Amino acid sequence: MSSDLEVSVRGIGSGGLGIGTLPDGKVVFLPRAAPGDRVRIRVVKEKPRWARGEVIEWIEEGVGRRSAPCGLYSRCDGCSLQHLSYESQIDIKSGLVGDALRRIGGLEIGDPEVVASPEEFCYRSRVSFTLRRLRGGRLVAGFRELGHRGRVLDVGSECLLPNEKLLEAWMALRSAWGPGAGRLPGGRELRITLRDCVEGVSLFLRGGQGPGDPEALLKEVPDLISVWSEKSGREPLFLGGLESVHVKWGEETIGVSGGGFTQVNPGAGEALYRHVLAEAGDLAGRTVIDAYSGLGILGRSMGRAGGRVTGIDLDPVSQTVRSSEEPQDYRLLVGRVEEILGGLLPADLLLLNPPRAGLAEEIPSLLTESPPGKIIYVSCDPATLARDLKRIGEGYRVARARAFDLFPQTAHVETVVTLEAADT
Repeated sequence: MSSDLEVSVRGIGSGGLGIGTLPDGKVVFLPRAAPGDRVRIRVVKEKPRWARGEVIEWIEEGVGRRSAPCGLYSRCDGCSLQHLSYESQIDIKSGLVGDALRRIGGLEIGDPEVVASPEEFCYRSRVSFTLRRLRGGRLVAGFRELGHRGRVLDVGSECLLPNEKLLEAWMALRSAWGPGAGRLPGGRELRITLRDCVEGVSLFLRGGQGPGDPEALLKEVPDLISVWSEKSGREPLFLGGLESVHVKWGEETIGVSGGGFTQVNPGAGEALYRHVLAEAGDLAGRTVIDAYSGLGILGRSMGRAGGRVTGIDLDPVSQTVRSSEEPQDYRLLVGRVEEILGGLLPADLLLLNPPRAGLAEEIPSLLTESPPGKIIYVSCDPATLARDLKRIGEGYRVARARAFDLFPQTAHVETVVTLEAADT
């Protein structure tokens, strides 16, 4: 591989890697590089159209660069933008969304506003770690190691992402799980998820064999109030504590059992939800489809605002969700959106909030056949959002686009696009 090459960094890509150009014209991706950096690098991986490098010397630093606050940042893959000021992170995310909408979606649109998170650090109300048992009874538990996705970097109190409640629970769990993590399910690798709930902290374990000793964990870990596990291809299994816990988002308090999905950043997430509700407008008596509804927080809020709402979600956990005040005109259908949506259209409002992969390929044609009056698309991936907007076609125009930073210190960004009929 080539070494000792000088490169100027011109931007940041969607994965949080710096982007430069090698002397032969090939694009090179560089971890921990910042726009405006001039660096000396070595190429560690090379493909026909691109390469990956590592910085061996900073010749000149870009304007937005800072010293990363976390002592593990040089080795940990949990964050990708800590070396940039928060203002620079916001600017970069705005550019990532705008570039995708123009380049992939073919839209004539500027870079959208990005609403900053109220907290730059300690914002996560849900966090997942990987635990791996090694030879000789050793174990590591934390995030993937930078540049070595097959390795796990041990992470303790150094992490700046979890809120205080979760970080305390994480450290207490590490102390309570015993030699070789014997009080957790057996097996080489586990996925450990902690979630901040109204009642305390819930623990969800993916993988492994057997239940471990959940009662000992519940006794020894302060604030731990619920333990669940899930094996590959099986339904979540309740192990101990409270079978149902509650999460609060804005005005909604939702009862959840198992591993139901919730956003990780309450402050920024509530700002996004308020924006979606404002974009929906007056819903009194109007028909609303909440596709990929998850826990149904937005759909229930729309039902409480007078809408006649039908949620669609594939996850059976969504069936177990109950609001503290269940709206009268809210119902949930469990199944694939592409198989159910056609039978519900047309509607006054269609809310789309798909996973990172975006819409199933059948959905744009359904929207053409029975177009809803308005579409609000909530996306966690600018590239698939742009692709889907192009596939939805000329029947709609982008009325407004706004992004929200739910994931400071990473390159992830949420975007809300409001589509209105092109002839309005």
